[in-house]
Amino acid sequence: MVLFTLERLTPLCVDQAWRRLTHWERHADVVPLTSVRVLTPPPTRKGTVFVARSGLGPLAFDDPMEVVIWRPSAGATSAALCRLVKQGGFVTGWAEIEVHPHGAGGSRVLWREDLSVRLLPRILDRPLKSAACRMFGRAVDGLLGQEPTP
Repeated sequence: MVLFTLERLTPLCVDQAWRRLTHWERHADVVPLTSVRVLTPPPTRKGTVFVARSGLGPLAFDDPMEVVIWRPSAGATSAALCRLVKQGGFVTGWAEIEVHPHGAGGSRVLWREDLSVRLLPRILDRPLKSAACRMFGRAVDGLLGQEPTP
C-alpha cells in the first residue's frame, strides 16, 4: 500500500480545473494504454461508477471505481472534492481530488491516493509509489492542459 499526494497550481478557475479532472473519459487521453467506460448515466454524482482498463492484451486489467463523495464548488471562492473508491480485484484503495481557489482566479489541485496492488510484495512499495507519482502527475498535468469535450 502506498499513499501519495500531488499538488498542482493552475491558472484555471476552480470550476474549469474541476471539470477537466473529473471528465473520466478524458483520463484515457492522458494515461497511455488506458480506456475508460462510465457505467452510470450522466451527470457524475455520488454513486457514479466507471472502469479504467489498462494494459495490453492478456496483461490488461480493469480498475472499477465508484464516486463516494461528490461536492462540486458552490462558487468562485469554494473548494470542490471528489472521493473515489477502487473496487477491483487487482488494484484497490481510494483517490481524492480537491480543487481550491488560489491567487487571482486560479486554483490549487490536490490529488491524494492510497494505492494497493494485490500480490505485489511490500518491498516494492517504494518503486510503486515513485511510478504512481510520475504517472498520476503526468495525467493531472495533461488533464489541466486540455479542454474537455462536452
